[in-house]
Amino acid sequence: MSRPGPLRNRAKEVVTVVDLSHEGRGVARIDGKTIFIDDALPGEIVEVVRVRRLRNYDEARLERVVEPSPDRIEPRCTHFGICGGCALQHLSSERQLAIKEKQLVEELSRIGHVEPKAILAPLKAQEWNYRRRARLGVRWVFKKERALVGFRERNTSFIADLKSCAVLQSPVDRLLEPLSDLISGLSVRAKVAQIEAAVADNRTALVFRVLESPNASDRDALARFQAQYDVQVYLQPGGYDTVEPLSADAEPLRYRLPRFDLELQFEPYDFVQVNQALNIVMTERAVELLQVNSSHTVLDLFCGLGNFSLPLARRANRVIGLEADAGLIERARANARRNGLTNAEFIVADLATDQRGAPWTSQRFDRVLLDPPRAGAREVLRIVAGSGAQLIVYVSCHPGSLARDAGILVREFGYELLSAGVMDMFPHTAHVESIAVFERK
Repeated sequence: MSRPGPLRNRAKEVVTVVDLSHEGRGVARIDGKTIFIDDALPGEIVEVVRVRRLRNYDEARLERVVEPSPDRIEPRCTHFGICGGCALQHLSSERQLAIKEKQLVEELSRIGHVEPKAILAPLKAQEWNYRRRARLGVRWVFKKERALVGFRERNTSFIADLKSCAVLQSPVDRLLEPLSDLISGLSVRAKVAQIEAAVADNRTALVFRVLESPNASDRDALARFQAQYDVQVYLQPGGYDTVEPLSADAEPLRYRLPRFDLELQFEPYDFVQVNQALNIVMTERAVELLQVNSSHTVLDLFCGLGNFSLPLARRANRVIGLEADAGLIERARANARRNGLTNAEFIVADLATDQRGAPWTSQRFDRVLLDPPRAGAREVLRIVAGSGAQLIVYVSCHPGSLARDAGILVREFGYELLSAGVMDMFPHTAHVESIAVFERK
């Protein structure tokens, strides 16, 4: 394990940035050793000071940009560089996508030893105020006599002192200071651990994780905040099964997929795609790439509450969705009923475990959609390949696991990687979301 070494030499050094790391840091090399530099961009000449020395690499602080990149822009957020929520606000959006596309192609080649026949045009939507889901840290700071609410500071465990946020969706982007004032006045101000925000098409939910029950005065303050800012407050004293609305008349959260004439309900703690505008065009692209028609039976693995299954059911003969979370499956079934879909079936199944022998694995499918977590879909690839599916669309939140699984599908199961491309789900961050299409040879 690499351990920090002493930094006796704090001298300024001038280096050329040659690359961007997967975390969004500039990469330089001095005497053969890699140096990571926050806020530095490829092609720039910068002045730095090393702040941490490890066995295999060093970390440095950017002191001055000597020769800036033509892609460098002024960050929109005044908290950029302190808050850890964004890493790339100083880089133009076009260049952000180009770098993410380069990373995707390199990972496919390096890890999967595959190359797509075509690169899909980057999929993008709004670049600011796009986050409808966020987990906000909360910490009562005794010395400041106030609660801090927001994302963590860059490279620390401290909560950044934020006034607003340029990537959170309205109205949450403007609620950080009011939330700080609210919590600072509660008797349980030191016992509020986090707030989960969920912005639906119809309502905004704020789930307060409380380690101690609020008293009557606290509940009154929360109710006043709820009314003043037109949000729905929930309290969570334990796990997600303990989440309860502050008011009995809380309205169910909903979002629409307009092209498919669908409205999906979800709970404030459910997994939904963070960027709703991007999610709308992503579901449209996935259905288009799968080339689904009314004769097809489609398998949707890691289906959640039906985000892809229900649009596919509008086009296919039959759709079967599988997901480990029983609550999500229950809501997927309810969403199908609510939208008048009788050709979508949902099954609880832990797809991270061996599913061979499960009844669904013996069925034949024409099309498969995969939308796995960061770990990927390796455990189900043999079943997918054995299903007879002609086309597979793989939606990925981690290019490394996609690359590994792509290599397996191509080399072991006889599929061809037709195309792949990035999706701008998290603008101004280093997260790479992508979509890939496989066809049986």
